[in-house]
Amino acid sequence: MVASLDGFIAKKDGSVSWMQSSDQYEKGITLTEEAVEAFIQSIDCYVMGSRTYEHALELGWPYRETPVMVLTHRDLQDDRESVTFYAGDLEDLVNSQLKPAYKNIWMVGGAMLAKEFIRLELVDEIIMSIIPVLLGDGTLFFDYIEKEEKLHLKDVTAYKDGMVELCYEVKRA
Repeated sequence: MVASLDGFIAKKDGSVSWMQSSDQYEKGITLTEEAVEAFIQSIDCYVMGSRTYEHALELGWPYRETPVMVLTHRDLQDDRESVTFYAGDLEDLVNSQLKPAYKNIWMVGGAMLAKEFIRLELVDEIIMSIIPVLLGDGTLFFDYIEKEEKLHLKDVTAYKDGMVELCYEVKRA
């Protein structure tokens, strides 16, 4: 998930234009097209909410032919063979359908979806990219998860544009 320093993932109007940073941090690394492509190639399956799905359609569908599971209760249609719509139990979806078929399942967005996956203990890792901006209001990434989760810091990467990526493993008892 990409968030502002104050924890918002979108402005009140849903816009995400603030996600591009022009800051310069000389100690940071440059995010190359090759690194982005290698990361994308490592993903076996995407899971997203319907609003993230609709936003991806507006942006030009970056997921290629990688399987995408869209979680929705709405009647949405897509001609792509790689897109499946799902409205059932999340634990059943992850444990019975996705985990047996895919190694690297990537949840790409939605604050409500992220919160529910964390609450149901269906998340192994949280990667949060912080953009150097304070939005002041909008859609919060985390709000009222209803329980404490212990995390283990696996990695931190600072980029030249001022973005910082934090990678945490979710620790379970």
